[in-house]
Amino acid sequence: MSHLRSSTPRISGEILTLTLVACAAAAWWLTSMLSADMTSDMSSDMSGEMGDTKTVMALGPFLVAWTLMMAAMMLPAVTPVVRLYQRAAAAGKVAPTGWFVTAYLIVWALTGLPAYLLWRELAMPLQDGEGWALRLAGATLVFAGAYQLTPLKRACLRHCRSPMSYFMRLRGSLERPVGAFRAGLLHAGYCCGCCVALMLVLVATAAMNPWWAVLIAVGVFVERNLRWGATFATWLGVALLGLGTVVVLSPTLLSDLI
Repeated sequence: MSHLRSSTPRISGEILTLTLVACAAAAWWLTSMLSADMTSDMSSDMSGEMGDTKTVMALGPFLVAWTLMMAAMMLPAVTPVVRLYQRAAAAGKVAPTGWFVTAYLIVWALTGLPAYLLWRELAMPLQDGEGWALRLAGATLVFAGAYQLTPLKRACLRHCRSPMSYFMRLRGSLERPVGAFRAGLLHAGYCCGCCVALMLVLVATAAMNPWWAVLIAVGVFVERNLRWGATFATWLGVALLGLGTVVVLSPTLLSDLI
């Protein structure tokens, strides 16, 4: 009987992992479909009348697309954290996992609000290859690279890479749903602090190009979950600084990349 009790969290963890992977795969597929629609809409706008000033995409549909893309990118990276929480939930020590995960989804959706404002202004100029937009994208790459090297980035990454200490500090409040939800909000905040510059790169350089999203998702997963992830984060910052400098000096390079 004790053997069965000890194996239950492991089996539940495997099911949870498969579920998160399936959700991420579905989100990637939906993101690719929405990205194709967005590209088609922009092409239609560019071929329309010169006086047409309609928005490429309304806020509501954008937030849906953004949240799906964030889920696709981030679910693989946060799976170890969610599994750690789920083990405690399976043992009855904390509130159900859904409260913790829902908080993450809400934070991801809210990050779409500033992303929408930036995307609305840059999507068409980037597609048209306007020099000011391409240089701004290059400056964003430089900013992202510099942010990767800051103490704030390192502090947020440390929390993301070592969730056990985070849960230990909050274990007394995790038994209640409101405490679990608050813990999810706070840890998602560390997650955003870790990835905010990379998300900015995604919008400012590629207008949510799914292939850039894949590259950023791989980078986020590596720096959070692999043993040498912290070192990788530093080298990623150096690479972004170099690429951004080149793009600022030669903005047409970015047109070839997007």
